[in-house]
Amino acid sequence: MRDRWRTDEAGLISAADDFGHCVHAKPSAVLAPRSPAEVQEAVSYAADRGITLAARGAGHSTYGQGQAADGIVLDMTDLDTVHEVGPDHIAVDAGARWSDVVAATLPGHRTPPVLTDFLGTTVGGTLSVGGFGGASHRHGAQTDNVVDLDVVTGTGALVRCSPLANRDLFDCVRGGLGQFGVIVRATLRLVPAFDTTHWYKFRYNDLTVFLTEQTRLAHEGMFDHVEGRILPPGSGPWRYRLDLAKHCLTGAPPDERSLLRSLHPDCRAERAEVLPHVEFLDRMAAGEQELRRTGEWFHPHPWLSLLLPAATVEAFVRQELAGLTRESTGRSGLIIVYPIPTAKLTTPFVRKPNAETAFMVALLRTAQPGEEGPMIASNRQIYEQALAAGGVAYPVNALPMSSEDWRSHFGPQWTDFAHAKRHFDPNTVLTPGQGIRLD
Repeated sequence: MRDRWRTDEAGLISAADDFGHCVHAKPSAVLAPRSPAEVQEAVSYAADRGITLAARGAGHSTYGQGQAADGIVLDMTDLDTVHEVGPDHIAVDAGARWSDVVAATLPGHRTPPVLTDFLGTTVGGTLSVGGFGGASHRHGAQTDNVVDLDVVTGTGALVRCSPLANRDLFDCVRGGLGQFGVIVRATLRLVPAFDTTHWYKFRYNDLTVFLTEQTRLAHEGMFDHVEGRILPPGSGPWRYRLDLAKHCLTGAPPDERSLLRSLHPDCRAERAEVLPHVEFLDRMAAGEQELRRTGEWFHPHPWLSLLLPAATVEAFVRQELAGLTRESTGRSGLIIVYPIPTAKLTTPFVRKPNAETAFMVALLRTAQPGEEGPMIASNRQIYEQALAAGGVAYPVNALPMSSEDWRSHFGPQWTDFAHAKRHFDPNTVLTPGQGIRLD
């Protein structure tokens, strides 16, 4: 394993960056493990010496969550084997990207129930935070669809956990922000997949109608994908776009008349496409390539994601839109807004508002290099406004969080969180970039 330890300057600088390009914490060493045993060895080494350690997948964090200043970063991307694909599950290493998972399951007409918009993130990465997408109105978060996990705890122990075995660890690690162990392998639930996707895009001029429509469609369940987008204004006002999708088998297209006749009469059809199912699932791949071409992929991304109660989301969105412009969101910036029935969210440490329906509100902004500071500062203001509206953070944000912030975030679960941290990571070495401290 010694030949895979990197201490060269280029390797350390790479591990001190992420998609957010807002935080740069250089580690003392980087390791690319190729087996759970090598992860165990690295974690044990760090724990014995009190050296911090963070697992890094695709590096899609926005604020240094996968970094470890003067510590060890585990580059998990070599740990990416697909071990087994069955009719209702897939067993895969944590460093595999979701695009790898889809490539392995679709030939058997199976797919994970929930996929995030971008498939370039890793399995271990999204399972550590939650994982939401346009199918969450039906299936909850990705963490709600896990069969079992292999985890290396902060003591260096390799443990398999599930709802039936080592349930305490299973419930901690899913959505546990990397605080209790390093996920090295996951078995995920699968559902039937399809051949094609009918993808509809509708324009709404009224925010109230736009949000009400989404809530109704999410609870009725007619569509397989429900996701709203608020697009920055050009010469006119903010634009509200609702993306709906229905997955189909070849030769069995949806009854569009029945599907669409209930939509509000004031909505306007923008575009309808019929795509191979795999192209719809990986629809952000082309956008990634375009952002890489323009260079915006490499600009700072001070993103902020929140969950708001349906009762307060409209007032909250109106308040935030009043203070935003195209210039303050960046050239490729947008706001994602879509509903999730909270009964679908069952992962203990994935926080949710006290409401029947929550809205994911993700402010996805891009800054010019060196100009991300004001956006990060405004994230704090917006976060405080969300708390006042009964919201919670989906903690993948470019948002400095104090110890008191984390206690408030977990609320009555903080005691359980702190107890589990002391038990599974007694030397407090794991994932320091989250800024979670027990003192």
